[in-house]
Amino acid sequence: MKIVEYMEKNEYEQMVICVDNNVGLKAIIAIHDTTLGPALGGTRMWQYPGEDEAMQDALRLAKGMTYKAAAAGLNLGGGNAVIMGDPKDIRQKTEALLRSFGKYVGSMCGRYITTQDMGTTVDDMEKIAAETEYVVGLPSAMGGSGDLSPMTAYGVLRAIEACAKNVFGSGSLKGKTAAVQGLGKVGSALARLLHQEGAQIIATDVFEEATRGAFRQFGATIVKAEEIYSVESDVFCPCAQGGTINKDTIGRLKTRIVCGAANNQLADDGCADLLAQKRILYAPDYVVNAGSVIQLALELGGHNLEGAKPRVARIYDTMEEIIERAGAEHVTTASAANRMVEERIQSMRRPKRIYR
Repeated sequence: MKIVEYMEKNEYEQMVICVDNNVGLKAIIAIHDTTLGPALGGTRMWQYPGEDEAMQDALRLAKGMTYKAAAAGLNLGGGNAVIMGDPKDIRQKTEALLRSFGKYVGSMCGRYITTQDMGTTVDDMEKIAAETEYVVGLPSAMGGSGDLSPMTAYGVLRAIEACAKNVFGSGSLKGKTAAVQGLGKVGSALARLLHQEGAQIIATDVFEEATRGAFRQFGATIVKAEEIYSVESDVFCPCAQGGTINKDTIGRLKTRIVCGAANNQLADDGCADLLAQKRILYAPDYVVNAGSVIQLALELGGHNLEGAKPRVARIYDTMEEIIERAGAEHVTTASAANRMVEERIQSMRRPKRIYR
């Protein structure tokens, strides 16, 4: 990657490379924008094919966090970190590695505040917090907000209800069919909420244990990973890795709504147009999965976490506003959401000074 050129073109502020040979740490911290406040974002641990893929993921996730915080009306910017390694290998994910990473977070003096992401847990955040105060999403015993997945799933549910009202004339999900791709902590929590609302669940996951749990708990119909795109559903919920909505999969979708918890669901910007052409309503991922960020913002500000649920419920109103704006401006919902966010950020930016 021509990293400096890419960062300049896409208005990224900073990238930090973290290496500690003593503990096997190889990590990247990316900050996209701090116009609205310090950059908040997760620490992801994953086995990337190479350094370029890790760097690209960190950059994409950081920008997504900027948009997520701005869309939720928070005074926070966007950043993200990735640690290169297998999160399931206890020889790689050690306390020493996590604490070493924590020192790098601390060295940024609050420009970046971290939390859990794919491949990291609340317990991992506790280890990172041994070296830096710039951590949120800590265990409740430490005064933190604990598990973020229930609030994230609730926000996605509210967005689905807003989309259903637009598409079907009612926000009720009773009798509707939801295809859930990925049954991790958020995906399984969302499937449970959808089941409670009366929806029929079709689900898939790479881990058999997760699919068995979904079958036992709410009678989900289980399909193979590649089959999930082709099943007939009212709403398709991507809750696994990003990029699953692409030119190939869009051609196979038999649904009316795409609304899920995964980050960076669209493989590229053109996918929003392809979905619109198929008359599939797309709920921009960074808008609908902001429940965790809202909860973390309350924790960061020292507020009572009981206020998180009504705040997250407003995602319904934000989604309605985006749908209305998309229709009025004759653009996709992705473009409407981006414009809304960019207008807010731009309104807070000071004019650039020109030095002579």
